[in-house]
Amino acid sequence: MAFTLPTLPFAYDALEPWYDEATVRVHHSKHHQAYTDNLNKALEEGKVETTSVESLLKNLDSVPMALRTRVINHGGGYFNHNFFWENLSPAEKTTPSAFLKAEIEKYWPSFDAFKEAFSAKALAHFGSGWVFLVLTKEKTLEIIDTHDQICPLSLGYEPIMTIDVWEHAYYLKYQNRRAEWISAFWNIVNYECVEKRLKNALSK
Repeated sequence: MAFTLPTLPFAYDALEPWYDEATVRVHHSKHHQAYTDNLNKALEEGKVETTSVESLLKNLDSVPMALRTRVINHGGGYFNHNFFWENLSPAEKTTPSAFLKAEIEKYWPSFDAFKEAFSAKALAHFGSGWVFLVLTKEKTLEIIDTHDQICPLSLGYEPIMTIDVWEHAYYLKYQNRRAEWISAFWNIVNYECVEKRLKNALSK
């Protein structure tokens, strides 16, 4: 199957002032588009068939070794960006529900403590990559970081929420001030989406 660039669930300027229109537009239409195109090219060249990007990333051993790095990079980039956009929203959806708070507080002293731990992981991440809230195989919540475009699905985790800490994700507005991007991120988290993902993962 050929993968296509998904339409964003909001307008390019909908996340202002925390996430600026110029960055969202370039991030989606240029960077995300490039991962999409390069994934399709790799699969076409290798004559690799798959039913979904999730299946592809969960079964990397089935990908020919000569193509595996390209699939990890571009397939991961495609999935991670799809996932990232879905967990962003204008402010009206950015209040966590009682259910989500209760689940988070099984593992952190408070929701604010979770936010601090997640933010600290994102700030400390060296180089390009992502920070994810994930559900483990044991059905516990953890915060992990991955480098470049490594996807949690390839590591056996179910991703629940993410922040992109590649510089291209925030550089036009925040330049090298990653801490400001991380702080702004909490104003645009779509907690409805996060809760839905967690419930789905727990039910598997």
